[in-house]
Amino acid sequence: MDADTSCESPPLLVVISGPSGVGKDSVIDELKKKNRPRHFTVSATTRSPRAGETDGVDYIFLDTETFLEMRNSGQLLESAEYSGRWYGVPRSQVSEALKQGKDVFLKIEVQGAGTIRALAPEAVLIFLAPASFEELAVRLGQRRTEGPEEAARRLEIARQELAQVGRYDYCVVNRDGRLEEAVADIEAIIIAEKCRVAPRRVKLD
Repeated sequence: MDADTSCESPPLLVVISGPSGVGKDSVIDELKKKNRPRHFTVSATTRSPRAGETDGVDYIFLDTETFLEMRNSGQLLESAEYSGRWYGVPRSQVSEALKQGKDVFLKIEVQGAGTIRALAPEAVLIFLAPASFEELAVRLGQRRTEGPEEAARRLEIARQELAQVGRYDYCVVNRDGRLEEAVADIEAIIIAEKCRVAPRRVKLD
């Protein structure tokens, strides 16, 4: 590919994913505070809202029938079933924000990240990892939003997901009590991507 001498910085499609309990929501909340031209997609899900979650803000909460109708009609950019619930990203959110020149951030499950890579090879995939599996187990145990069987299932899924880190472009460790360091690492990645001589140009089918 020839070098792009215009130094143009086209919008990025940034995927942030990782195992349950690693702190994806906390990282996204801090990135939102940066007040930059970015769009953070709101995923649709068939799981029930947790305490303090708002429909349309944290997730778009749907029944299974409605979700599958959106999936089958092509309204979702990607979708994946995780721990018995469906998750997916509305396609229109992504395409419209990219057209407006905004960097788009997707917080999705590890399974869904592979789908995005296939649809948009130029997407930036960031894996958010815990400092250790033991630390992640403690976080999931402290969550108290699900029963012991569900927590054990999420932990086993997390073990499998941690083995997928090699499929990502970057790995950022979110250590307990050091959230600002993980956010700074992600910001550094974005800066580096914006300075590429041959920039990523995202095209969605």
